[in-house]
Amino acid sequence: MDKAYARRWWVLVVLSISLFLVVVDNLIVNVALPTLQRELDASTTALQWIVDSYALVFAGLLLAGGGLGDRFGRKGALQVGLVLFAICSTIGAFSDTSGELIFWRGAMGVGAALVFPATLAIITNLFIDPVERAKAIGIWSAVSGMAVAFGPISGGFLLEHFWWGSVFLINLPIVIVALAAGAWLLPTSRDPGAHRLDMVGVLLSVVAISALVFTVIESPHWGWGSFESNAGFVLAAVALALFVRWETTRSEPLLDVSFFRNARFSAATGSLGIAFFCLFGFTFLVTQYFQFVRGYDTLSAGVHTLPFALGAGITAPFAARAALKFGTKRVVALGLMNMGIGFTIVSQVDADTAYWGPVIISMLFMANGLSLVTSPSTDAVMGSLPVDKAGVGSAVNDISREVGGTLGVAVLGSVFVSLWTPAIASKFESIPGLVAALPEGVFGAAQESVGAAYAVAQQAPEAARPVVQQAVSDAFMNGFGNATLVAAGMAFFGMVCALLFLPARPESGDL
Repeated sequence: MDKAYARRWWVLVVLSISLFLVVVDNLIVNVALPTLQRELDASTTALQWIVDSYALVFAGLLLAGGGLGDRFGRKGALQVGLVLFAICSTIGAFSDTSGELIFWRGAMGVGAALVFPATLAIITNLFIDPVERAKAIGIWSAVSGMAVAFGPISGGFLLEHFWWGSVFLINLPIVIVALAAGAWLLPTSRDPGAHRLDMVGVLLSVVAISALVFTVIESPHWGWGSFESNAGFVLAAVALALFVRWETTRSEPLLDVSFFRNARFSAATGSLGIAFFCLFGFTFLVTQYFQFVRGYDTLSAGVHTLPFALGAGITAPFAARAALKFGTKRVVALGLMNMGIGFTIVSQVDADTAYWGPVIISMLFMANGLSLVTSPSTDAVMGSLPVDKAGVGSAVNDISREVGGTLGVAVLGSVFVSLWTPAIASKFESIPGLVAALPEGVFGAAQESVGAAYAVAQQAPEAARPVVQQAVSDAFMNGFGNATLVAAGMAFFGMVCALLFLPARPESGDL
């Protein structure tokens, strides 16, 4: 460990590469969504699952991944996870249907669940000085923030020059570098008091998260308030209650729920969840806005997200240190407020709004806000727990991100679908002769898929084309604007909760 401590900043580089890989894959697929609609004939719901299958499995297994790292060694968990990630990425790149891609994206989440908690756990074990740890977590968070934008940019570049499977094959060289450097640099660490993995806890947590996300995504088709929708929400609530009950009675729990009695731990976890709820939901929609509504190609759509990377990258290294000076409460609340402002601005844009104006300003507010939330909240979560519980603490930190992000795609995507479907049907029916002229099944496909609706607009008779295109654009912007308003409301709600419940600094009762 002495050698590892001496080269701890090089270790941080290796961990940052591994982190970048996992985070970027959460988002690189977003810029490919319009391509996947065309190539795999995927509906909007299928697109939600292509994004969410990875995040859902990732989130559901994070506690298990963190526990396995604590028990058997974090270096080994990270490297096994990287290998699994590379194998599943390669197979997924050659999928023939949206269903196959959804499966292999989910399988990639298994590898990610081993990698992500190990990175933060190793950082916490190596950087024992609070100021150094804040800097290291700031860099860790900056890498995470930059991956948010570089995912769409790199994805756009690959789609511009290669077929869609290249966005998955790009993971291979990154994995090789991370494995080679990690074998030499990474220290071996584990929790000396680690216990057997709580499989009942794992099962209940997976059922609770999966039932909730599945129900939110499918409810626009079932009908909100339908038997299927209500049953799904009840199942999620019951599984969550059983999970909490089971964990409180275990001498060796998967998650010690008493951690949540610590206000610093629980409020910081909640702030992270809300921030990533807003971020992932917005990213799911904005790449479609850039490509379908504004007509950007895949590379241009990715490049137009670059302000997000710049805003996040500049802010993140200073955010954790700002929290040390001004208090976690103020910095996190400011971050959520800035995100809320950004989402409010973007909710008012339309197809012709200037990019170098409201669009870019909104993204800078969001990126700055995200970094102000991420670094201080992560430091608060990890600083609230004993060092030997770093793996589980890291898993909880990551779960808040992944569950928040998964629900963001599910909820904001479902808000969009709930508004898009009746709006596009109404607008198409109001255009004389359009629905009757469409081939069988095309009208229904347009209600399911934004890409199909834009294809109708492009293939309409020349005289009617502007009217049809305007109808599609109006229907999209109605769903987009209302979904981003939901994100703004969540961000402002999180701001209020941070001000009310998040302590400014560590308290004497911290673990």
